[in-house]
Amino acid sequence: MIKYLNSMNRSVPPENIFKSYDIRGIYPEEINEEFAVPITRAIYKLLSDQFSTTKPLTIAVGRDMRLSSPVIFEAVSKTLIELGAKVIDLGIVSTPTFYFAVFKYGYDGGIQITASHNPKQYNGLKIVRKSATGLVKIGKNTGMEDIKRLSREGVDIIARGEGSIIKKADVLKEEVQNALRIAGFPEIKKFKLVADAANALGALYIDALFKAIPGELIKMNFELDGTFPAHQADPLQAETLVELQKKVIEEKADLGLAPDGDGDRLFFIDEKGEVIQPSLITSLVAKELLTEKKGETILFDIRYILTPKKIVEEYQGKYEITKVGHAFITEKMHETGAIFAGESSAHYFFRETGNAESQLPMILIVLNVMSREGKPLSVIIENLRRSHESGETNFKVKNALEIIEALKEKYSDAEINTLDGVAVSYKDWRFSLRSSNTEPLLRLNIEHVGKEALADKKQELLAEIEKHAVFEGLPK
Repeated sequence: MIKYLNSMNRSVPPENIFKSYDIRGIYPEEINEEFAVPITRAIYKLLSDQFSTTKPLTIAVGRDMRLSSPVIFEAVSKTLIELGAKVIDLGIVSTPTFYFAVFKYGYDGGIQITASHNPKQYNGLKIVRKSATGLVKIGKNTGMEDIKRLSREGVDIIARGEGSIIKKADVLKEEVQNALRIAGFPEIKKFKLVADAANALGALYIDALFKAIPGELIKMNFELDGTFPAHQADPLQAETLVELQKKVIEEKADLGLAPDGDGDRLFFIDEKGEVIQPSLITSLVAKELLTEKKGETILFDIRYILTPKKIVEEYQGKYEITKVGHAFITEKMHETGAIFAGESSAHYFFRETGNAESQLPMILIVLNVMSREGKPLSVIIENLRRSHESGETNFKVKNALEIIEALKEKYSDAEINTLDGVAVSYKDWRFSLRSSNTEPLLRLNIEHVGKEALADKKQELLAEIEKHAVFEGLPK
């Protein structure tokens, strides 16, 4: 039976929750079970228009452990069923597991209910659809504007038959096996690892992995808890890593792991308790993949490129530089056919997982290198280093574009790249200055082949920015 479903008596979600990569806001003021209904209808309409079939759409729905996720899940799944969709209930899963399920089983699309690393009062939706070359993340360039418009204006939809819902089990077990295959079924020695899951979803896949490989796993904050009692699940905030760093040293562990709230970012800590820069992890994995498959393409974002660029060149690969943002990087993966991509915020992407993030192969590849070389991770990483990085400095300013233009003029004798803000490159050093996609911030990143010269360049650039800035707050 075909039902004509109209959009009368609907709630109108606020505009500000529709971001460049996902939908995200504070519960219940900005996102709630009522707003989830028109948003879900808009997502269904977008997916329906992508697939020229009269068959019901199959849509996977996963969720995180936030306190508001169950009611939003109920609203999303009930709306999809009313529209005639076959809903695949993935349960509580990490975002990489959600991506794996949609890609592996060929579902038409998927909705993950999560606010990633945001504090407990937030929630949101990440949306994907299938394509011939992998997953398409719905973001600024791939349909988010349509979803915003349709959510707010309303949409009339012809339901494709009667909907249904089924639970999908054992996805995580299959994801682990897929990761082992990507890593080449490595022979891994028995290492001691400490992982701080921040009471969030990374606990699920790390625990599952260590049931399949040798090693001693010391767990910190592995109980799922949407109130985040230990600390915010954001490893980009240095203070959230302090206890993990201490524990790695206390336990004389070989490695530390720090995933974010929905598990699609992962930071590595070496045996000295030092945080490893994601560009160096990208370089390590690129080296491993290019050793087996010469000539493949590796992607990395505009912020830090000197070390990964050199490593890719040394191992006879090709590279391309991307804008910052996981949806943009997945988009570039489709365009280039790249085998792997690494982002400076610790998102890592594989062609073999549908061009989406997957942290399990990352852990396996790192452990495999440690097993084969028989050296501490700090030594392995230092041997890959070709440059030094400043870390990110953020400015809350009212005139970001004016500052960017001023620095373009100041350093006009350099190679200028305007892919994402401005990136200025000289022979031995470079910097990236760009506006954040998610916060009202101007972000500065600097790299130099010389460690001492890096500090000098940082002071020079800070002075130059402060000369032109109209601050809303102090640099941080």
